[in-house]
Amino acid sequence: MKWDTPEKLKTLLYELVSWESQTLTKGEQEFSKKLIAKLQLLPYFNKNRDYLQTVAVEGEREVVSALYKHPKAKKTVVLISHFDTVQIEEYGALMPLATLPEELTQAFHEAKGMLNEQAQQDLQTGDYLFGRGVMDMKMGLALHMQVLERAIEEAWSMNLLLVTVPDEEVSSAGMLVAVKHITEVVQNYDLELCLFLNSEPSFSQGPYDTQEYIYSGSIGKVMPAALFYGKETHVGEPLKGISAPFMSAYLEIEMEWNDAFCETVYGETTPLPVALKLQDLKTQYSTQTPYRAVAMYNVFLMKRSASEIFDMFEEVTKNAMVKCQARYDEVCAKMNVNPIGQIRTIRYSELLDYATNKLGKPFVEELIQEVLAVPNLDERDQSFTIADKLLIQCQELAPAVVILFVPPYYPAVNSSDHPLVKKAIDLVLNASKPYEIPLQQVHYFNGICDLSYCQLMDDKGWQAYEGNTPVWNRTYNIPFEHIAKFSAPVLNVGPYGKDAHQISERLHVKSAFYEMPDLIYQLLRFIDKETSANS
Repeated sequence: MKWDTPEKLKTLLYELVSWESQTLTKGEQEFSKKLIAKLQLLPYFNKNRDYLQTVAVEGEREVVSALYKHPKAKKTVVLISHFDTVQIEEYGALMPLATLPEELTQAFHEAKGMLNEQAQQDLQTGDYLFGRGVMDMKMGLALHMQVLERAIEEAWSMNLLLVTVPDEEVSSAGMLVAVKHITEVVQNYDLELCLFLNSEPSFSQGPYDTQEYIYSGSIGKVMPAALFYGKETHVGEPLKGISAPFMSAYLEIEMEWNDAFCETVYGETTPLPVALKLQDLKTQYSTQTPYRAVAMYNVFLMKRSASEIFDMFEEVTKNAMVKCQARYDEVCAKMNVNPIGQIRTIRYSELLDYATNKLGKPFVEELIQEVLAVPNLDERDQSFTIADKLLIQCQELAPAVVILFVPPYYPAVNSSDHPLVKKAIDLVLNASKPYEIPLQQVHYFNGICDLSYCQLMDDKGWQAYEGNTPVWNRTYNIPFEHIAKFSAPVLNVGPYGKDAHQISERLHVKSAFYEMPDLIYQLLRFIDKETSANS
């Protein structure tokens, strides 16, 4: 066997990490080809060539899937992972070593000052490997490759479908393609999905947390956004207009850290909402006041739907604009100036209907297509620009705030109450005791992951998302109809590490190469027996 021992597994990880694959780079495009060549080293995939497939993703990237199929089995576990990583610029002079774990770890002994205090302490123990992707999440892919080989060698009586994707770190374009591919594989080979198993690493719950976790769900994320359209004026006559930054400041105060958006489920609470973008749209200097601006907020969710979040966001925006209007009117009265009007709060769906009625559907469609044809605009910029272009054509609505959604959207998923998941968690927790691992269950993975697209928890709450996302079914789409076909639960069991997306990203050696291989093996063997007994 090629990956059955800790040393062989470590060698595999080093190779996977060395294939630099930052999102939206040439390395990400080439990774799938290198991985296919690696999997073809297993004789099984030379005998069963159709079981090893790639699926095209925009940007010349590919999903890779590898199926182990027992001749008589239907029950199937899908092993989910991603192979893209975030950038490596923060490594500075050590950037050439960022994807060489052994060399980078050694180099940090001579450059300790680049690491935070806790990472320096971990470095001295010799218990950790440093490098981009070692934790998030090429170790997870390596573990899946190892267990796939073991299933082949031991002729397991259930099936395994390894699916690894690009683009998880940006918009999950890879997983959104993979969802459709999984449904096709299920249909083509008459499979029954019994579990989606991800192996994202165990994320700490705080700076000094040393607990390790397995996850029976994944937190959701949605991004409500706003386009502020005021009234332009010369700086010498400021009250003849109202600036968009002035308007945006009131929403920012009401939205940032607004605990009304926090949810508590199973005793776990979502992080507070924060702004991810706040800027005016003025592109050059002049003495004209900036009258258009945008804001974008990160909101986590567990049980709430996108529709509920949008209703809440609308109410907060309206309240913020009441306060903004009151202040503006107060200053106008003090300066004996007539206000320019009342600030409206408009949903994007309402703006689109208004513009279509006023301008005609062909004109509106042409306007949207012109925006989509502009190079180098991502889905967020496209969304803002479409709303902006529509409102420019409908300035009689101003001053106004158009509220909308911008991609990506990660629905929350949870399988904590699923009978198989309950048994699986008990098995893993018991199996961890001989290793003395401080392991416990968390109901929602807090790192955001592609398991969000493996289960449809709400079949209606996403409709407000569709209607208020300008690029929906254009450059962004979630295949809800395919996800609805999945009835399998989700689970995340992965290695222990620290500081994902930081220069100090590191992987715990014992967890990665000794403990997790055994726990994942025991978990899947248990599911193999459990599903066989119930089939």
